[in-house]
Amino acid sequence: MTVPATGSRNSIAEADFAFLRDFLYQSSAMLLQENKEYLVVSRLVPVAEQFGLESLSRLVAELRKGSVSHLATRVIEAMTINETLWFRDIRPFFALRDHIVPELIQLRGPTRRMSIWSAASSTGQELYSVAMMLDSSFPSLESWSLTLLGTDINETIIRKAREGRYSTVEMNRGLPAEMLARYFTRQGGHYQLSEGIRRRTRFAAMNLAKAWPLMPEFDIIMLRNVLIYFDPVTRSRVLEQAASRLSPGGYLILGAGEAIYNGLSALVPVVVDGATYYRRTGR
Repeated sequence: MTVPATGSRNSIAEADFAFLRDFLYQSSAMLLQENKEYLVVSRLVPVAEQFGLESLSRLVAELRKGSVSHLATRVIEAMTINETLWFRDIRPFFALRDHIVPELIQLRGPTRRMSIWSAASSTGQELYSVAMMLDSSFPSLESWSLTLLGTDINETIIRKAREGRYSTVEMNRGLPAEMLARYFTRQGGHYQLSEGIRRRTRFAAMNLAKAWPLMPEFDIIMLRNVLIYFDPVTRSRVLEQAASRLSPGGYLILGAGEAIYNGLSALVPVVVDGATYYRRTGR
């Protein structure tokens, strides 16, 4: 049950929660469930404090008026921060290393070009995991034209991703010890990713739920653990657009709990070590 606002920073009125649900859906297609009041409170109380607003009720009032510069952006950013790990759900990285990348090296040998897009890159761990895997397992790609792009709706975490600087807690979430020793240097309480890996990547802000900009085709698109936040119509539209951005023979990689149920004629499911990925037809 929603707790009525009483002026406390740590409560939210039913009408304010309903407004925020609609606001997030309209701005980012994020579906906020009815029982997620605790999430709104935990993530938006710091935003209210940052803007000098004494309660979430006041924050919502300012959002309605649009009178506080950058408030809407900060609310969207706070609510769309998603958990991320190094080599998250490890099986896709094994599939990339043992099957998908070797296959693409054969296909793209004549052009010596390969492009990979992490479409919900958060603070960069997914794309950097790919970059480290490529560097350690496929040294021949160093002479290729290699594009590694990460995008996310949240501009604040995109800036963090570009820095490649992580706390001890963040480093302990899935990073193999050999990768830590090889690619990071300690700086006080943080670890800095090597310039060589960072130089190979590019990060940019992008809202998957809105109109997509002109983009090249990609050989691999990692669209993981983001579709679950969209309604079915938005989910289908995003999948269709992702399929259209795949090069012939390229692969779409979804999250462990995500799948294409209605089918896309351009994509064929491929099972690798018990997990399903989607390959665009053609070569």
